[in-house]
Amino acid sequence: MLALFSLLTTLPAVLALHLLEPELVLPGFSVLLFVEAGFAVIAARLIHIPDNADNITLWDLAGGFTLIGCAAIVFGEPDQAALFLTEQGGPRPETRP
Repeated sequence: MLALFSLLTTLPAVLALHLLEPELVLPGFSVLLFVEAGFAVIAARLIHIPDNADNITLWDLAGGFTLIGCAAIVFGEPDQAALFLTEQGGPRPETRP
């Protein structure tokens, strides 16, 4: 489980570093981690593991993804998140009154 957690955390980080502009890496990484946390929660709901499990469970993975995603948001700046959520591309069309 720990190897899966490490792989699912580092793979999006490496992809984000190579595919996104530098100011968009932290917001993009946090969004990816929240999506992974959602998938881990869905998988944890479908796979029933006893509450007294001694090993790392899917619930632990979901919590770890959420924690790291929140840390990425905290370290990022609000204008970076705004850049990530706005449409990137050419100039915006002018609206006519």
